[in-house]
Amino acid sequence: MDSHEPYAAQNSMIAVIETGGKQYLVHEGQTLKVEKIEAEGQMTFPTLLIAEEDGSSVTMGKPEVAGAMVTAKIVEQGRDEKIEIIKFKSKVRYRRHNGHRQPFTRILIEKISAK
Repeated sequence: MDSHEPYAAQNSMIAVIETGGKQYLVHEGQTLKVEKIEAEGQMTFPTLLIAEEDGSSVTMGKPEVAGAMVTAKIVEQGRDEKIEIIKFKSKVRYRRHNGHRQPFTRILIEKISAK
């Protein structure tokens, strides 16, 4: 379901994309949880690296591969589970309790194209 799911590779393409300040290694059919993206429907990501699954051809970009794009469909917008932040100092009556839920976007990689 996330980026570590197993998949059946039959000489398919893999790519490295960048979104939300992070880089992800992706393949077609993979679902991925990334930082929140304010969009709906389909979107494209520029690729930093594109390669054949077996390693026969690898193309690195400077900084992006010209003409290569990764098309993805936005599946879900949501928020992660709550992380609790607790600060406590003994003997001084100092206590703070806070929580945070990080927003995310789940995407499905539909197509990796290279020219």
